[in-house]
Amino acid sequence: TTTSKERGMTRILITGGAGYIGSHTAKRLSHYGTETVVYDNLSRGHRDFVKWGPLIEGDLRNATLLRETLRWFKPDVVLHFAAFAYVGESFSNPGLYYDNNVGGTVALLQAMHVAGIDKIVLSSSCATYGQPDHVPVTENTPQRPINPYGMSKLMMEQICADFERTHGIRFVPLRYFNAAGCDPDGEIGERHDPEPHLIPRLFMAQDGEIDALDIMGDDYPTADGTCIRDYIHVNDLAEAHIKAARYLLEGAGSEAFNLGTGRGASVREVIEVAAKVTGKAVPHRIAARRKGDPAILVADASKARLILDWSAGKSDLAHVLETAWTWYEKDRRK
Repeated sequence: TTTSKERGMTRILITGGAGYIGSHTAKRLSHYGTETVVYDNLSRGHRDFVKWGPLIEGDLRNATLLRETLRWFKPDVVLHFAAFAYVGESFSNPGLYYDNNVGGTVALLQAMHVAGIDKIVLSSSCATYGQPDHVPVTENTPQRPINPYGMSKLMMEQICADFERTHGIRFVPLRYFNAAGCDPDGEIGERHDPEPHLIPRLFMAQDGEIDALDIMGDDYPTADGTCIRDYIHVNDLAEAHIKAARYLLEGAGSEAFNLGTGRGASVREVIEVAAKVTGKAVPHRIAARRKGDPAILVADASKARLILDWSAGKSDLAHVLETAWTWYEKDRRK
């Protein structure tokens, strides 16, 4: 049963809604009866992930199409997921990240201003913090990115702040930690080409799709020498976006929130749980550290719990891996 607050979100535009997190959020919104439109250029999204509303196929920097979409649909809130998100690629091609992530955000905010739309939930990242001095990471931790991807996300936040000061566009940046897991119903999931993320790659190693999972460094200052990350189920992230949109619709001011579980798992621990979940060993080998990887990233998400009434209730690591494995098997066996 939907509440009056949930029914109040009648129209939401989802940029990048054909991607991993955006598509899961669209599905969650459909449960609340919210009308959604996905705006995506499909450069990295998937047409078959758009199931809960129409798709407008276009780039954010196509000012004419974007403004026409906003005038036609008249969204109450924009959820902005359209950005590239690979740390390694951001080092090899930083211009791509600044052009797409920063340029796309500027174009979107300009179009929103012209259309009179003044609320946006921004997909940000814990990568804006860089190598934090202390963990868990709070929203007051200094933002000092150590890779172009993190810098592009920080710039997106700063640009939103400028548009709020000048044009009154209120915004909520959600700083995710490590998105993982998939829709338990198996309708959508994680699909990247090439696939850079740990959990799908360990399944690929189990399946013989790659020779072995490369553990990028085992000499970090952690208990087992491998990086520690805070893995959060994609459906918990989706729910956070819905609560952030509701927060803005209720008239609240701009605020940043961390999204995570507050619990870290090392690469070796993820491998161990994956082996238990799937019943298969994970072939792995040690490789060199990846440039731009902090040793430990764990969230303090108490602010989101207090203000948004949100918690990562679906993010038990075994559940994350079970849902990811179910999707992997289904998607690879098509």
